[in-house]
Amino acid sequence: MKWGGRKVKIAVLGGAACTKEVSELAYEVGSLIAERGGVLICGGRGGVMEAACKGACDKGGLTIGILPGDLAGEANPFVHIALPTGLGEARNVIIVKSADAAIAVNGSYGTLSEIAFCLKLGVPVVGLRTWTIDPDIHQAQNAAEAVELAFQLARNRAGGR
Repeated sequence: MKWGGRKVKIAVLGGAACTKEVSELAYEVGSLIAERGGVLICGGRGGVMEAACKGACDKGGLTIGILPGDLAGEANPFVHIALPTGLGEARNVIIVKSADAAIAVNGSYGTLSEIAFCLKLGVPVVGLRTWTIDPDIHQAQNAAEAVELAFQLARNRAGGR
């Protein structure tokens, strides 16, 4: 989906390691983002990030990985555009600032930091089986609801600029 001549960018936030169930959920999120024509942005590594990227790739979508290290080769095999930052966890700010909206899928403290940056920087965030620390985290019950809500929030945000 495009607004104002550019594609909508949805960040998928989540752990570098996850269960099979969470991986399947992330895969579905990535697939649905691609089906809607969005660009998937993530941390570019394994777990939720890899599953979401694979889902997007399987549907012909574009994926961008904002990597913590110095080497593009650190990206999972489903990242189309690998952007090494050398910034470690500080790259989480870049992921958030690059997105029109974000979907947090499960995750631990790294995901929590990304959620906090979303809240601090005004990037709408949808939670899917993740942290519920703030009422501004829009909770979704499934992947379809999360993606629909993320696109709606991104559209609303774009209208306010």
